[in-house]
Amino acid sequence: MNDAMIKAEIEFFIENNASSGANLSKLHDDDSFFENGIIDSAGVLELVAFMEETFNIIVEDEELTLENLDSFNRLVRFIRLKMLSQNH
Repeated sequence: MNDAMIKAEIEFFIENNASSGANLSKLHDDDSFFENGIIDSAGVLELVAFMEETFNIIVEDEELTLENLDSFNRLVRFIRLKMLSQNH
């Protein structure tokens, strides 16, 4: 699965689960989900469950950081690395 496919899956999830009133049309790939009200703390749990099921990865508690989860680019990079490390 390439980066574009990973991002498309994330976008679909975000569009269907974002906080009400979130404006995804103006969101850039590096924009913060939290600062823009796209995902809140409860949404993180839903996001993690989605990632684990969709990409067949395991997200550890210590990986639940803004550096890993707070934008499209950060999520794509995190998921790609998890997929690579868990397939070895």
